[in-house]
Amino acid sequence: MSRQLYPHLRLDVFPTPYCTGCGHGILLGAMVRAMDEAGLDWDKTLFVSGIGCAAWIPSPHFNADTLHTTHGRPIAFATGARLANPGLNVVVVSGDGDLTAIGGNHLIHAARRNIRITVVCANNRVYGMTGGQVAPTTPEGCFTQTSPWGGEEPPFDLCRLVMGAGGAFVARHTVFQVRQLIKTLTRALTFDGFAFVEAVSPCPTHYGKLNDTPTLADFHNQMKGQYVDRRRYDRMNPEEQADKIPTGVWIKAADTITPPIDKGSSFIPPSSGLGSSSNPPSAGQGNSSNPPLRSRGGQRGGI
Repeated sequence: MSRQLYPHLRLDVFPTPYCTGCGHGILLGAMVRAMDEAGLDWDKTLFVSGIGCAAWIPSPHFNADTLHTTHGRPIAFATGARLANPGLNVVVVSGDGDLTAIGGNHLIHAARRNIRITVVCANNRVYGMTGGQVAPTTPEGCFTQTSPWGGEEPPFDLCRLVMGAGGAFVARHTVFQVRQLIKTLTRALTFDGFAFVEAVSPCPTHYGKLNDTPTLADFHNQMKGQYVDRRRYDRMNPEEQADKIPTGVWIKAADTITPPIDKGSSFIPPSSGLGSSSNPPSAGQGNSSNPPLRSRGGQRGGI
């Protein structure tokens, strides 16, 4: 990493706490590079994370404002921050268990509402920090500490899940596709709406050792054959697609995207005394010139 990016890191907390072979360190570097390429102001950016290994990517490693929240709730906290301060760039970084299991309801509703936040999901297909339990993303038949005979449930396809909920910008890459990942993260950070990026990351410690991929090299070889560019995937027949997972970016057509409900709004009722009106009405009174919940016309900070 260029020394020019060092000011964006808390160097006193390095080296990272990640296990040997974990891909989250690669994602950490990709995030810093993408922020730099996007040209976003770090002083106007809030990073939000939940509980788990991936939640440690922004907190404590980024030299920025970070909000390390309760398990499954980073998107809920991020939504509140975005609505309260539309000038912030709000970026959620957390894991698949945190965002799609206990936090799954927040994920689909943020996508449905097209809240202007960027969500980066580090998907290692298992609960990592809590001990290696089966997750909603664990492939069927794979072994974990809580599925010793192999998982019997089909996993979520996170990109299809978010697209089905209305997500306007959806993407997937493995951490081994680091150049594409940085480019996609850069686009996601500057997207005017809800953006979701799935970064598939190896976990040799809890997932790999039970599923014949105990090293980073094993994961690389497996993912290189399984994850293919979406354009190549689309040209495959159903039999060829059966054991493949597409990577790339999916963006909804502009005329089908729900306008971001938070655009230019602080969502602070004027009756609270915190709005922009110099003479806010008392509780229960309306004000046509200063509607209590929403106004339009603002711009996303740093874009």
